[in-house]
Amino acid sequence: MNRHDKNQINQAEVAKATDKLSRLAWLMDSSFGIPGTNLRIGWDGIIGFIPGIGDAIGALISSHILTQAAHMGAPKSVLLKMGFNIATDALLGIIPVVGDVSDFVWKANQRNVELLKDYLEQPERTVTHSRLFIGTLGVLIFGVLLFFGMIAFLLMRWLWLSVQGN
Repeated sequence: MNRHDKNQINQAEVAKATDKLSRLAWLMDSSFGIPGTNLRIGWDGIIGFIPGIGDAIGALISSHILTQAAHMGAPKSVLLKMGFNIATDALLGIIPVVGDVSDFVWKANQRNVELLKDYLEQPERTVTHSRLFIGTLGVLIFGVLLFFGMIAFLLMRWLWLSVQGN
């Protein structure tokens, strides 16, 4: 078997895998239509109704797409962005009503499959966008932590000065 044939087999395997992941994403995010509307919800939204563990189960199933993307060679920046999508879905799901509404909008599984397909079709562009996203998110998180740290410092300083009588 020459190198060209091996590459075609890999491409066929990747296409088959992405088709399976697309099907899983559709099942989890959009498999059921809401009568009288254009809205769709999937098993992730239904499983999310199980108190306490529903969103964790949904995140666990969603992590299969992330794992498969890693096996297909997706770089860390793309995997981190996928992880962010899963974490956002799970964290929003914890909040009553907000989590249920977010199941109609966020659709982390379909986002992640599209991100994987984008990476497979245009790796440089997707990696650049993912790195920019992760970098921006890191700066935002650092800024929020710095802000709350400063608030805590000022509050402690104010309390200290109040106790000291100054």
